[in-house]
Amino acid sequence: METRSRGYQPLRLTGGHDGAMHGSRQSHLTRHSARALTGMLLAALLAPALSAGAAGGIPDDLLNMSLEALMNMEVTSVSKKPEKQSDAAAAIFVITNADLQRWGVTSIPEALRRVPGIYVARIDANKWAITSRGFNSRFANKLLVLIDGRSVYTPLFAGVYWDMQEVMLEDVDRIEIIRGPGGTLWGANAVNGVINIITRSASGTRGGLVSATAGNKITGIGSARHGGRLQNGADYRIYAKYQNYAEGYNAAGAHDDWHSGQVGFRSDWSGSPRDAMTLQGDLYQGKAGQEVIIPTGNGPTVGMPVIDDTDSNSGNLLFRWSRSLDAGADLALQMYYDHVGRDGAVLFEDRDTFDFDFQHRLPWGGVNDLVWGLGYRFVHDNTDNNPTFSLDPASRSVSLYSTFIQNEISLTEDLRLTLGSKFEHNDFSGYETQPNARIAWTPDESRTLWGAISRATRTPARGEHDVVLRMLPEPDPGVPVYTTGNDHYGAEDVLTWEAGYRFNYRNLWSLDLTAFYNDYDELRTMDPVSSPPADILLAFDNNMSGETRGLELAGQWQVRPGWRLNLSYTWLDMSLHLDNGSMDYVSQSAGDASPTNSAVLWSTLDLGNRLQFDSALRYMGAIEVNGIDIDGYAELDLRLGWEAKPGLELSLVGQNLLDDHHREFLPDFISTQPTEVERSIYGRATWRF
Repeated sequence: METRSRGYQPLRLTGGHDGAMHGSRQSHLTRHSARALTGMLLAALLAPALSAGAAGGIPDDLLNMSLEALMNMEVTSVSKKPEKQSDAAAAIFVITNADLQRWGVTSIPEALRRVPGIYVARIDANKWAITSRGFNSRFANKLLVLIDGRSVYTPLFAGVYWDMQEVMLEDVDRIEIIRGPGGTLWGANAVNGVINIITRSASGTRGGLVSATAGNKITGIGSARHGGRLQNGADYRIYAKYQNYAEGYNAAGAHDDWHSGQVGFRSDWSGSPRDAMTLQGDLYQGKAGQEVIIPTGNGPTVGMPVIDDTDSNSGNLLFRWSRSLDAGADLALQMYYDHVGRDGAVLFEDRDTFDFDFQHRLPWGGVNDLVWGLGYRFVHDNTDNNPTFSLDPASRSVSLYSTFIQNEISLTEDLRLTLGSKFEHNDFSGYETQPNARIAWTPDESRTLWGAISRATRTPARGEHDVVLRMLPEPDPGVPVYTTGNDHYGAEDVLTWEAGYRFNYRNLWSLDLTAFYNDYDELRTMDPVSSPPADILLAFDNNMSGETRGLELAGQWQVRPGWRLNLSYTWLDMSLHLDNGSMDYVSQSAGDASPTNSAVLWSTLDLGNRLQFDSALRYMGAIEVNGIDIDGYAELDLRLGWEAKPGLELSLVGQNLLDDHHREFLPDFISTQPTEVERSIYGRATWRF
């Protein structure tokens, strides 16, 4: 793990530039922004001309939905019950199945690039840094990610293995992204946001589907799915997916190509008119290449580059039962088992998770809508220790107990107050409480004004208590440097104030604006507990606080039937402070790893004659990671789609078209070779039958 005290830099093998001075960064950014804007404007101006006079055009779920219908889309992640997106007292953005099709993306991380407040950066061909509202890192620890209610946030290092979160995008119903705390309902680690990936019911995926994608960077993606209904009335689907990605760019060699395969199933059925049940599962296996530097000794050469293929595997099985009761009440029970295994040069992990969750919704008194629940999670892991990375004990079992209660009170017809809290006990920091208060005023169907005050907690990861990790400092102090766990390391917490406004003007344009202020306490630092001539030990501790503030904007404009423009924009300001005499300026510099400004402008257009044209201009401001400047960049993505005949769709997609290659982020903790994102062009064929 590359984290280190001030004055220490990781030893890396890097290709390309290591970052330029601010002046050259600005000129570089200005030049490419001009090229990007020119390309975007030409695409937007020429596309309507191409479509002028075209007859008909294929139906499209996304463009046929009015802005009112989009804003009234039903979501469940904000309050664990169905509600209109426009009424939600939280900053929420929804990516629909139609969005995934029209954007031409091949993975969940690529889709998240267009969400305001979400920062997506690629480290190499198989590693990502993804966060919400700052603190970006490969091991970003303040964003909770769920797939159909199953947490994929790993308790070992606190983060997400994004290369292992493969789903068939054709089977995703929607992705609900909440920016801001979600701890009251979703528990610990939902500090700055929640991403809930919700797949389609098996009843919505009957029939067959075959899809193939290939290009210069995507060597090949193939997926197949079949769905139907059994004689007993149960709907089902089975699927298989394989993907192969080429290496990223590095002048010294990349070694980061990767491939994976996944199979799975889902079945939905009703035991009675009041009952609904789901059983689903997946099996995954992959191999991801990397060049990792292994510490070998002291002196001029302290690290040895090793070409490593990390093997990964996972499997899960989930059961969900819900029952409708009288007077709008309902019950829900969910249980899942999840296995994750990773075997690499630095880390071997074998982890099993069992999770139980019960929920009861009870409207009462005509003005109250009460939701409460109980949860239990058991995690057991095994690791293999080596001279670089070890955990003590090597195997450990931990438990998490939780309960929550939340009540939505209708004060008047158009004013709703929500109060609630989560209560948890974990084996590392003990009892944690995560309350929130939210209010929403909806004077009419086109406007919503909301505000919230929330507290959320990030509980310690297993590594922060039990790890011993050999570092690669620069310059070399002459003795080994280790990051070590701390039994007294406690939870991080945040108190967040939010306010938001949504407006839909006559279904012609809409605006969703959020402002927030976060006050963090007990943030993670690493400070020395020993010094030469002994080995240098840097122990995890809670010696940093800070504030972040920001604005997030999502807008849509229905230019004319069949043509829609969308804009997302984020402004973020971060200020971190070292406490208790800490000298960990590296942890403090985490405030520079997320850009101050970022924006995406995209156009979705039906050309007629079964043709679709989509374009997106993405801008990401400059950042600094591990003391190294990374230029801001602007990139252009284009997609041309054609329905050759009913059920058969062909598309051509170009991503990152403005540069041959550009850098987006650098690794932290584990010292791997970063690579740059290259221009990518690929074709896709999808046949539904």
